[in-house]
Amino acid sequence: MFSNTILKPGDWIKGESLDGELIIGYIDSLLPDIPDGAVKVIVVTSDNNNKVGKTIPFLNKQVKVLPVSKVTNKSQIMFLIDLALSTGDKEWFMELSKELNSMNQLAKAVK
Repeated sequence: MFSNTILKPGDWIKGESLDGELIIGYIDSLLPDIPDGAVKVIVVTSDNNNKVGKTIPFLNKQVKVLPVSKVTNKSQIMFLIDLALSTGDKEWFMELSKELNSMNQLAKAVK
């Protein structure tokens, strides 16, 4: 279904469950004992709301790593801060907050 680079914990992925549900989340852990590899994914969003917040196993071939994107504006950072809070990722939250603060300081300096 999907082809991948090497998967690792923390990677953001999109995937499709065996029931055809779209899943977006991040890898919690690897399951190396499964032939062809598998991962446990913490679901952040899905077209099945019952899956959100759950940890679900996927075969490596069922998921694709999402590209890392550079944040370019305040609204994107605010969205990612909300996502970091909802996933409990303190380090990411702190990094995004620092970036938002830098943007705010720059905006004040320009005025």
